[in-house]
Amino acid sequence: MDKVVATALEAVADVGDGASLAVGGFGLSGVPNVLIQALFERGVAGLSVVSNNCGAMESGLAVLLAAGRIARVTGSYIGANKEFARQYLSGELEVEMIPQGTLAERLRAGGAGIPAFFTPAGVGTQVAEGGLPWRYDGSGGVALASPPKEVREFDGTEYVLERGIRTDFALVRAAKGDRHGNLVFNKSSRNFNPLAAMAGRVTIAEVEELVEPGEIDPDAVHLPGIFVQRVVALTPEQATDKQIERRTVSAPEARGTVG
Repeated sequence: MDKVVATALEAVADVGDGASLAVGGFGLSGVPNVLIQALFERGVAGLSVVSNNCGAMESGLAVLLAAGRIARVTGSYIGANKEFARQYLSGELEVEMIPQGTLAERLRAGGAGIPAFFTPAGVGTQVAEGGLPWRYDGSGGVALASPPKEVREFDGTEYVLERGIRTDFALVRAAKGDRHGNLVFNKSSRNFNPLAAMAGRVTIAEVEELVEPGEIDPDAVHLPGIFVQRVVALTPEQATDKQIERRTVSAPEARGTVG
């Protein structure tokens, strides 16, 4: 089945207001910026987003966040996104913060058909006991807090029950993909993109390099096409448009004077 869609706008045409999205990326690596921009251009709002972080440097999900299009975020890292913090503390944004490994496994479990699992991460904290502020009231008070979760003991160790995550759509970015939706990710972009793709009921992938079926060695496939419904091939300009979050330059070595 040829899953290639001509444009990003066409690929996200059925993503409506209030939809839930699993979005890949790790920092600025592997973020599906072109698909996110297409959602922005369509004016979609009230989105519930599941992603490691919510964009940075006015790119990625930060585009939708700044426009007030995101209603809820499930993630594990805020970073230096000041607008994210402002909306959260003012009560404009509902936020569920969970341990990063738990987020990864909740996405994977949802995609694998596992409704819930037990993990030791968070036992003895508000992650398990409840009370984490999901939404503030804008005056410093908590309008909505996380509920307590089931804790059970196995072989003398306590574990907390976490639910698998399924979303209406998933947006991911791959270094290479074929027309059947088989994907290959590059380095740290592999951290969350395969997991987000598994969690989506409809998964849309933007690929930097589109190849024909059979050109990717089956042993090199990171995510099989069974998890992907639509593929968008990026232009060379889109594929190479990548930002650096923090650029560090080494100080030049001191040079001796010539006498």
